Amino acid sequence: MNPLLQDFNTAPFTKISSDDYKPAIKKGIEIAKAEIDAIANSTDAPTFENTTVALDFTGEKLNRITSIFFNLNSAETNDDIQKIAQEVSPWLSEFRNDITLNEALFTRVKSVFDDRKNLDLTPEQQMLLDKQYKGFARNGANLNDEKKSKLREIDSKLSKLSLKFGENVLAETNAFEMHLTNEDDVSGLPDSVKEAASQLAKEQDKEGYIFTLQYPSYIPFLTYTDNRELRKKMAIAAGKKAFQDNEFNNEKIVLEIVNLRQQRASLLGYKTHAHFVLEERMAEIPEKVIEFSNNLLEKAKPAAQKEFENLEKYAKKLDGIDQLQKWDGAYYSEKLKKELFDLDQEVLKPYFKLENVINGVFEIANRLYDLNFEEVSTIEKYHPDVKTYNVTDNEGNFISVFYADYHPRKGKRNGAWMTSYKSQQIKNGVNERPHVSIVCNFTKPTATKPSLLTFNEVTTLFHEFGHALHGMLANTTYNSLSGTSVSWDFVELPSQVLENWCYEKEALELFAKHYETGEVIPMKYVEKIKESASFHEGMQTLRQLSFGLLDMKWHSENPSEITSVKDFEIDAFSETKLYPDVAENCMSTAFSHIFQGGYSAGYYSYKWAEVLDADAFEYFLEEGIFNKEVATKFKENVLSKGGTVKPMELYKRFRGQEPKPEALLRRAGLLEA
Repeated sequence: MNPLLQDFNTAPFTKISSDDYKPAIKKGIEIAKAEIDAIANSTDAPTFENTTVALDFTGEKLNRITSIFFNLNSAETNDDIQKIAQEVSPWLSEFRNDITLNEALFTRVKSVFDDRKNLDLTPEQQMLLDKQYKGFARNGANLNDEKKSKLREIDSKLSKLSLKFGENVLAETNAFEMHLTNEDDVSGLPDSVKEAASQLAKEQDKEGYIFTLQYPSYIPFLTYTDNRELRKKMAIAAGKKAFQDNEFNNEKIVLEIVNLRQQRASLLGYKTHAHFVLEERMAEIPEKVIEFSNNLLEKAKPAAQKEFENLEKYAKKLDGIDQLQKWDGAYYSEKLKKELFDLDQEVLKPYFKLENVINGVFEIANRLYDLNFEEVSTIEKYHPDVKTYNVTDNEGNFISVFYADYHPRKGKRNGAWMTSYKSQQIKNGVNERPHVSIVCNFTKPTATKPSLLTFNEVTTLFHEFGHALHGMLANTTYNSLSGTSVSWDFVELPSQVLENWCYEKEALELFAKHYETGEVIPMKYVEKIKESASFHEGMQTLRQLSFGLLDMKWHSENPSEITSVKDFEIDAFSETKLYPDVAENCMSTAFSHIFQGGYSAGYYSYKWAEVLDADAFEYFLEEGIFNKEVATKFKENVLSKGGTVKPMELYKRFRGQEPKPEALLRRAGLLEA
């Protein structure tokens, strides 16, 4: 019996074999098609219940199966899974088109939509109907048969290309390693980093140290290694992922993806892919995003240039370096930061034992939102590293299942993300609770030390956990409006706002305790963390804006004339460039957020949400970071509402006003005194 086709509550990971996926997905599509056909071919007059609501509840079995499959393709993949993904993605793309291009179904949806003023719907019901209708209209329901066929062809190609893009990046990440046996070559590296690299070498029966492009290895190497040539070698290897003359090159794929997206947008009556995407976002149009980005750029650029000049002078004074290169930035920044603030990341790490940070974020969630986390062994896992929890409120009501997966592996892509295995919804009077997961890539414990996080990793954990809270506290009727199913430039608010607690003494005292002595992090370090929070903020802002503007340039103009990915990118970076270009490197060929993830024409949303989060956190600071009244307002108006109300309306309900960008500029130290 196929475990994916049985009824299950939590995902039956230990029972699944690779052979189960294709038949399960095929059957899931069949079941969902039958559900769709029953609605489309009904002889009853279309109503909100028998059409709009019925349609929202279709495809549950398929969604559960595909969420397991694609989550594993990101977190625990192998050759079999990648091969299956290439096969089933076009099936799923075809199935989605079978829904949106089903004329009989659209006729019923449109009939309910046209009659909406006579239906006495709640705001949530109105939102569901509106989103559903737009989902059809924006994805080709009004096209003629020839154009519908063309749309299917484009969508099928896009689904395969984005998968291939991701596979190439992963293959290139795994293909590179730097094996060092000379002690001089690891000069400057902290003992904990050397120990991890030594452990990696031992696992391969080698002497010395092995460094890889996985973040816990790559970032410390660039930050601390004294040997400039080795830093250069490592940085160039990272920068040329999928930009080499081999089978994993993504240049053609990038051009194919942007051209297909443009063709799709044009087919649907939009000027560009960005116009199509942004219509349903807070920003609404590309021009508004570009204006928003340029306004921030205007404020950040003078600060960034000044910071860069100071860093160049510092590197010249220290080591006689005439031209600062990309592989020098992290190294000299860390040295300068240490000098200015007497703050060494390595001195902080013993206070950030992974288990303590996890308990800390749980405690903060309890103080703010009355949540309790109990680790359990009864929930199946897809890897021994994964931790599983039951989440309840203070009354003992079940809130969510929570999975957490913290360490890098060969089958796991780089970075950190939150995902879901089951959405929250209210069906037949039962509030079905969500199953939520976060996946990160933090340094593994070694033979002598537990997993000790850098401060950046601490903020990453809080960020992903903020997304998880958005999923866990979902409390809407319809799953398509539940949890993180919100406008893409609003989805980063819950994650980014939670990062702010990492800088507050009251919060740090809960979890920042020395792993050996139990000593709470000294106040002088807390003050230094806060003082240094806006260190090189101009350069950091410029970097984020450069990624967002590159994304917008790819997607807000017609890409059909572009022949060189590299030349296009150089042009896109012209206004945000600080370091000299590296000929062998290209950002776009490994820019997974926009070519594999869901951030195309949406990368700006990180900065957009920063304006929201800085403004929101000022409210907490005014009333107290654990103020129950403010926390309850945030929970009830933001975290639990999902996409049931327009984002700006939700924000105003919480804050009482629209966000002010000054809060972000103040926090970043970019506001003139």
